[in-house]
Amino acid sequence: MSKPIAISRVHDMDAIELVSPDGARATLLLHGGHLVSWQPAGADEQLYMSPKSVFASGQAIRGGVPVIFPQFAARGPLQRHGFARTKPWSLVSAEQGKDDALAVLRLCDDAATRMFWPHAFELELSVRISGREIQIELACENKGEEAFEFTAALHSYLRVADLDSTSLQGLTAMRYWDSVDEMEKVQRVDLLLPGGDLDRIYHRVREDLTLKERLATTERRVQIRQQGFEDAVVWNPGAEKCAALADMPADGYKQMLCVEAAAIEVPLRLAASESWSGMQTLTLL
Repeated sequence: MSKPIAISRVHDMDAIELVSPDGARATLLLHGGHLVSWQPAGADEQLYMSPKSVFASGQAIRGGVPVIFPQFAARGPLQRHGFARTKPWSLVSAEQGKDDALAVLRLCDDAATRMFWPHAFELELSVRISGREIQIELACENKGEEAFEFTAALHSYLRVADLDSTSLQGLTAMRYWDSVDEMEKVQRVDLLLPGGDLDRIYHRVREDLTLKERLATTERRVQIRQQGFEDAVVWNPGAEKCAALADMPADGYKQMLCVEAAAIEVPLRLAASESWSGMQTLTLL
């Protein structure tokens, strides 16, 4: 029998603190529908959160998993990455089950969103944890009478001990847009070794990716799977750009790599009453 989970306070904000029966934990803020922590059963924190991040109404949070909607980056007329990550979401349900814990949050259009993006919509974010796995699902329904298009992403910041000891597997032969050089390229090698300013949108992702990190006595591996999202973004600001970010420590880039499930190259289009959903699943192997 499931047990309801009450709203608590984390970073002085309303939050849902999920705990599954096996000890897996996650923290989800109602502000932005923002996942700020994930600890698999018997393991350490897997997400990067900037120690300089601001937790305030209307402000974006640096780290965790921001929800990007209805615009990715500056690819359109709206504020960068859209408005979903800075809006208050409402709690639909939160409970601990026999084998897992699950929270569902909702965001609907209001007078403020319609000023910038004149569409009626309903977003639902579902976060489920069990054992060494977390599933993050974003769903969108067109609640209006006119069709609309949008881009979206789950902007996951994965924590690493040292970027120089980190690689990402599963990108061989994939086509991508290099946002730094502003040109299309093809990934020629199996392992991506981050270095410097890295900002790439990989297209038509079908295979699972694996984040690998060489530790002192072992290897950490996180499997990254996505459904419903056609693209994957790999991002690290590098030393120069990181130093210019007010909400990041100058060396913060060494402790994170963003691997994002995204729909960017071909915007998603929903007719009246149509819906879409996409999911990113992270598994500590």
